[in-house]
Amino acid sequence: MPDSLDQQARRHLWGHFTRLAGVQRDGMPVIERGEGAYVYDTTGKRYLDGLSGLFTVNVGHGRRELADAAAVQTERLSYFPLWSYGTPPAIELAARLAALAPGDLNRVFFTTGGGEAVESAWKLAMQYFAAIGQPQRRKVISRDYAYHGTSLGALSITGIPAIREPFEPLLPTAVKIRNTNRYRCTSCAHAPACTLDCADDLERRIIAEGPETVALVVMEPVQNTGGALVPPHGYFARVREICDKYGVLLVSDEVICAFGRLGHMFGCDRFGYRPDMITFAKGVTSGYSALGGVIVSDRIASPFVEDAGRTYLHGSTFGGHPVGCAVALANLDVMEREDICGNVLRHEPLFDDVMASLAELPIVGDVRGCGYFRVAELVRDKETKETFSDEESEWLLRGVLSPVLHEAG
Repeated sequence: MPDSLDQQARRHLWGHFTRLAGVQRDGMPVIERGEGAYVYDTTGKRYLDGLSGLFTVNVGHGRRELADAAAVQTERLSYFPLWSYGTPPAIELAARLAALAPGDLNRVFFTTGGGEAVESAWKLAMQYFAAIGQPQRRKVISRDYAYHGTSLGALSITGIPAIREPFEPLLPTAVKIRNTNRYRCTSCAHAPACTLDCADDLERRIIAEGPETVALVVMEPVQNTGGALVPPHGYFARVREICDKYGVLLVSDEVICAFGRLGHMFGCDRFGYRPDMITFAKGVTSGYSALGGVIVSDRIASPFVEDAGRTYLHGSTFGGHPVGCAVALANLDVMEREDICGNVLRHEPLFDDVMASLAELPIVGDVRGCGYFRVAELVRDKETKETFSDEESEWLLRGVLSPVLHEAG
């Protein structure tokens, strides 16, 4: 790495979720270019991009088609807001996403990223219920340890204690229920099959909060934090049933799970449920441009369609940026032309075998996930499922595994 670039990074760059003291001491890898499934740092060292950037680069690095789409759109119209105006790329992308989405999810509200999309869904749900005469419905339910973003609204929905604690108290209208971690389940882990008590926990919480106060439930098809937590059979059917029973909206947070990650355009298709809204980002452009949004059912949009004086009072400068939408259209072309979803499903059995081989290691307690979304959970003791202490985790992850993986590329 050129000394000047290293010095500038140490002095000026503040990385996300990054320990500045470590950067000051050791510097940081600087990724210079990408090609296919690989990225290269400024020394020329090649790495397998196993995390797909950040669950994002679904069609791989270095796609000329996506770069060309951005260049053409930049020359034609580099920017214009969607505040009472449309642009051809935004209109065409909205129509295409609506055609791909299940059921009557036919309206698309664009943002610039996933956390912003989640917060937009919450705000929309509150305005929707106010419009139909139920203004007391403002609460949102999500799951323990689930990640849904870091802005104060989205962070309130997020269930990870470590990243919530510095900013608490957060919004009190965001409450939590149990997740689907069968490996750590205290209810039915030793039963022959899941009893769906984790789904029934949703009903218990709705009743405890007061059904007339709950607006929406936000869930990922496969929960990321906690480690690729796959829902048990029948889970989402039960969740949908509970939401319908109490008039609560179901939001499928697909910022990670959409656009091929699970072998389908949307994760809800894999598990056979129909949400009222889908939040998306990341893979919609494969990371070549910043874009996200909410796909909304006709039912939720209807109060805004039928009342000429009603406006969803929310927006942002760069939501639905024309360049990002043009890139997304080109990205969807690639995904469909090369059958990216089918590729994931065809290789899933191979991935299953690879993960099963990892399960034989003495510190791997569980392997789980589906599609191209997998986890190996490391434990101190396989028999008792005892976890590592904070000090041991620090040593194992930062002192041993990360350097070895980095060295191996």
